[in-house]
Amino acid sequence: MNSVPRLSTPLAERLVRYAELIPCTNAFIDARSPGSDQKENFTIIGPGVAENPRQHVHIREPHGFNIGAARQPPGCTNSLHSHDSAEVFIIHTGTWRFFWGEHGDAGEVVLYPGDTISIPIHVFRGFENVGEDVGFMFAVLGGDDPGRVHWAPHVIEKARDHGLVLLESGRLVDTTLGESIPVDEAAVRPSRADEIAYIRVPTAAEMFANVARRTSLVTDHTSPLIAEGVDDAAVILADAHGTAPISSAHGFTVRRLTIKAGARSAAYSVNVSEVLLVHRGRLDWHAKTAVALGMGNEACVALAAGDTFSAPANTARWLEASDDAEVFIVRPQAAVVATASLA
Repeated sequence: MNSVPRLSTPLAERLVRYAELIPCTNAFIDARSPGSDQKENFTIIGPGVAENPRQHVHIREPHGFNIGAARQPPGCTNSLHSHDSAEVFIIHTGTWRFFWGEHGDAGEVVLYPGDTISIPIHVFRGFENVGEDVGFMFAVLGGDDPGRVHWAPHVIEKARDHGLVLLESGRLVDTTLGESIPVDEAAVRPSRADEIAYIRVPTAAEMFANVARRTSLVTDHTSPLIAEGVDDAAVILADAHGTAPISSAHGFTVRRLTIKAGARSAAYSVNVSEVLLVHRGRLDWHAKTAVALGMGNEACVALAAGDTFSAPANTARWLEASDDAEVFIVRPQAAVVATASLA
């Protein structure tokens, strides 16, 4: 997807190129079930919720949220499950259908590249690539420990028929690889109706209110990043705000920055690490006060579509695009963003 150069600096540990993502093809209990057996899951930042202990984690530093990703060919489905923390999907490529309810028949919504959806906690949700090409999307989960996945009962039953068993400890046993259930551990059984009574079934209106379309984002003129050729729009904020289509507490915020070719953002600083998810184009992340990073007094990181970069805290930085670029920025909810001086 990109051919930007490899870094040989301390910042390299904070950068994950799309081409260097390490997938897991059996991260979850449904990985052998027909229709779900071709998906790839990625854990980019934080431990995530993968059930396979061999899932590779690219960046382990706690950020206050986790970032993962899913890549699926056309027709591939991720089975119905729920989370105890907010789950946000940002569509990078492909056309994706999200559906909900214990059997996936309570409603659905289709998203396209650049769209975002936030699915509430304690809701059985699934998703399918309904496009004609391989699709890829980022996933953001709230908290440093996002907890475990709770599968719809029929998912566990189906998985057992295809060799995968989930233990109460959260570890996945793959009997197709010769693994067996330890004698001192119990397997997760399908939940009874009374045990999933807490699971909610949102109305279509409620779910649609948690969708932010790329084409409907509104410029936030109060943003310290705004400059000529640079637009900053809120996607998710913690409370009601006129420019954020999704306004509720997630533990993190999401913004969408667009930069025209040759333009650069105003210099700014953030008191915590922020994560850049490059949706399209090419841009450079510059830091003026990079002495603390062991790189002299300036640093530059070239980014391209599909890349993930965890920008360190407390550095004066700016973004400059070589092509028209679009990047989603994820920050902890308590992040403080301010104008910075480059003097």
